[in-house]
Amino acid sequence: MEEKIYDTVIIGGGPGGYTAALYCARSGLSVAVLEKLAPGGQMATTGQVDNYPGFEEGVDGFELGEKMQRGAERFGAATLYDEVTGADLAAQPKRIETTGGTLLARTVVAATGASPRELGLPDEAALRGRGVAYCAACDGMMYKDKTVVVAGGGNSAVADALLLAKLCKKVYLVHRRDTLRASRVYLEPLKSSGVEFIWNSRVAGLVHEKKLTGVELEDVRTGERRTLACEGLFVAIGRVPDTGLLRGQVELDAQGYVKADETTRTSLPGVFAVGDVRTKPLRQIVTAAADGAVASKYIEDFLAQME
Repeated sequence: MEEKIYDTVIIGGGPGGYTAALYCARSGLSVAVLEKLAPGGQMATTGQVDNYPGFEEGVDGFELGEKMQRGAERFGAATLYDEVTGADLAAQPKRIETTGGTLLARTVVAATGASPRELGLPDEAALRGRGVAYCAACDGMMYKDKTVVVAGGGNSAVADALLLAKLCKKVYLVHRRDTLRASRVYLEPLKSSGVEFIWNSRVAGLVHEKKLTGVELEDVRTGERRTLACEGLFVAIGRVPDTGLLRGQVELDAQGYVKADETTRTSLPGVFAVGDVRTKPLRQIVTAAADGAVASKYIEDFLAQME
């Protein structure tokens, strides 16, 4: 591994990472994708993806991840199932330390993603896809004409509640305060949305059999608890970007996301950020894939300047 210097090493095998790998490999660059688990990233945990173009009946997220991997590997991209333990991104060539050894690269793409912040409740992980969800744009249609609860009070929670109000029979918005933290632009549409607010409360438990059948609510002032029947819970209390490896090497925003504009270039030359890990207005599979394609163009430009 020490002798080979890749044109680009991509950290993360989600849609952004594998699209970057596909485009770079098709351009004749040497590419390695580092993935610690399985192709697809967060996408692989979604049982049914209905909003990725080209699959009129939808597609399993894990299957889509495997298809993206095979597409990139068809043109020569290599997948290495190792975990990244450290990196010197300012060096040239850049050094990436992994559980399998050291990789050298002329450019690096950070495609490490962001994970939804969980409530931390018992059985929450087991109920994901069976009543517990973290993205209304991704999973909202699964709850058409059903009763759902949205947990949160920021922009994401309100945006999710407004979207779900167009699909669901009933939407409750549960917030631990008595006012929303969301931007004012969201407040006017809420008035006519039919969303019912449950103030000063938090989701303290999940009621379920094989699927979610309700949530246990706790009044944060009195401690009183009650059960609210529902078929879906959308957790919208923020996301956690996976940028620990990048901290101190590239510029991050206040929320910890990589500062990278539509070129995907970061503050460090030769380092690019694609998908959910970068600052952007919409985090979806299709926008991550677009980032990967854009990154390949600027990777080629950077490598051309090195010659």
